[in-house]
Amino acid sequence: MSTVRCYDCGRSFAFPERKRCECGEPLWFDHGEVAWPDRRDPGMWRYADSLPAAAPAGVGAAAGGTPLVRAPRLDTGGVELYLKDEGQNPTGSFKDRGSALAVASARERGIDRVGTVSHGNMAMSTAACAAGAGLECTVCVPADIPEERLAHIARYGPEILRVEGEYGRLYERSLELEGVDFVNSDTPLRVAGQKTVAYEICEAFASDVPDAIVLPVSSGGQLSGIWKAILELRAAGLIDERPRLYASQASACDPIVRAFGADRREVSPIEGGETIAYSIANADPPSGNRALAALRDTDGGAVSVSDDAIRAAQRRLARKGGFRVEASSAVAYAGLERLLERGEIGAIRDVYKRQGSHSTR
Repeated sequence: MSTVRCYDCGRSFAFPERKRCECGEPLWFDHGEVAWPDRRDPGMWRYADSLPAAAPAGVGAAAGGTPLVRAPRLDTGGVELYLKDEGQNPTGSFKDRGSALAVASARERGIDRVGTVSHGNMAMSTAACAAGAGLECTVCVPADIPEERLAHIARYGPEILRVEGEYGRLYERSLELEGVDFVNSDTPLRVAGQKTVAYEICEAFASDVPDAIVLPVSSGGQLSGIWKAILELRAAGLIDERPRLYASQASACDPIVRAFGADRREVSPIEGGETIAYSIANADPPSGNRALAALRDTDGGAVSVSDDAIRAAQRRLARKGGFRVEASSAVAYAGLERLLERGEIGAIRDVYKRQGSHSTR
């Protein structure tokens, strides 16, 4: 049986006995020492020896293995820029990594229904991976979700529950439902799947990894997964240094940035405003405290950007790089530009992580 551990207090539990620690913080898997794989499985499943389940049937087997693209025309401020194109995942989002692993684990444990809470991308991803593996799926989405986004989710046939309120209410609603194995943004399985993006980045550069990784942050789950991978790879001696991690959020909804700037150890819920980066607008991030720990442990930072800056970043990514990205993905490039303006990032080699590729998602 696999073991999950609290990043904060260190308590360990048998999985799936608990999904959060008694202290209230999220858990993650411990799998011992990692190594660069010899196996030739496709995508993220090259790293199956460091994951708690084998590849599932269906579309989840194609998750990961996304291109790392050198983008010289997007270099700015002395930064040598690479883009990790997560839009090449099956449903166009990095969420497929965690969804695929969650569905694979559910099948192995004899579970027939999985679920998630989401503004869109994670719901679509979970529903698609569940459909491919022959599982039922339940998703909780905001009552005000755009109809176009809802249509993308509905095509995979999940049970859809529209919930009034902020993300925190969606999360609470998932805890009230019985008979569904919810794999929300902070759960050990999702974080374990999403850490494989950092395996891929670091293996591509090993052992001289990038100086920094800038990514858009919502719940903090993806940032947590990248941090976990970096800790594992450094402990195994597979990378010489740890990349600095930088979180970028829309200024209308930036609880992690506010907590980091105030030098707090915990993220407090905020009253989020409207932003074009709808899919990462999370006013009460369940992995917020762990995200703060990741930023500080790697000597990184956090930055918020306006909607105007996000739109400008979308235009530059399209006109100088040929990349069509949704607003939430452009938050990372806008954040990089802001970090350069503030002098927090100098002449380095940097990875900007795109969440997805399609502006309709």
